[in-house]
Amino acid sequence: MPLVNISLRTGKTAAYKQAIFDNVYLALRETFNVPENDQFMLLTEHDAASFCYNASYMNVARSDELVFIQLTVSNTRDLEQKKALFHRIAQRLGDNPGIRPDDVFINLVEVPKENWSFGHGLAQYA
Repeated sequence: MPLVNISLRTGKTAAYKQAIFDNVYLALRETFNVPENDQFMLLTEHDAASFCYNASYMNVARSDELVFIQLTVSNTRDLEQKKALFHRIAQRLGDNPGIRPDDVFINLVEVPKENWSFGHGLAQYA
């Protein structure tokens, strides 16, 4: 049950944003074995005054097309799956909607399975 938060600069089309949703979800299905229909994502747009980043930290050449992707997931995946996810997200977003790999910033937050409630006030995994 990943919860995905995406942040980017304002001005993108609905099709561009949908391509991000679709391709992040497909990358999760391919690398993290996320079940069909397990798609919970938020996208937040920011004007220039509300979007700050370093253009060259860690020798990565970022531009204003930068997309921040934060995924909160259960702590059940190994290092190889995480590396595969990062690579596949960057690859898929490069293909559609055309985001350069340098502009894909990913942060993975892992939580115990019992920290999820999918509704009804229940801890379904506990």
